[in-house]
Amino acid sequence: MILLRRLLGDVLRRQRQRQGRTLREVSSSARVSLGYLSEVERGQKEASSELLSAICDALDVRMSELMREVSDELALAELAQSAAVTDPVPAPARRPMLNSVSVTGVSPERVTIKAPAEAVDVVAA
Repeated sequence: MILLRRLLGDVLRRQRQRQGRTLREVSSSARVSLGYLSEVERGQKEASSELLSAICDALDVRMSELMREVSDELALAELAQSAAVTDPVPAPARRPMLNSVSVTGVSPERVTIKAPAEAVDVVAA
């Protein structure tokens, strides 16, 4: 699932880092708590339009530029997601995980061990 808040946070972080500014500088300029701005950048909090406006002002970036970059990122993410759905990559075969087993004094050449998911044949060497 594509989360808009995560894309928005990624773009905000890149804008801030391009300017070589710290979270503390931008949060102070935007009058937003450092922790909240950090959560917005990590995509953990939804930013209101008022908050976005304050952050954009602090970064000296037009909100339309920010939204255009977010829109471009969203379009790429949607393309990648639809490509993954239409062209799925086969998952590697899963092997059952067994606890260590020690078998001694077994005369048959073939032993079957019942695993939770499936039976596994063990052939004596």
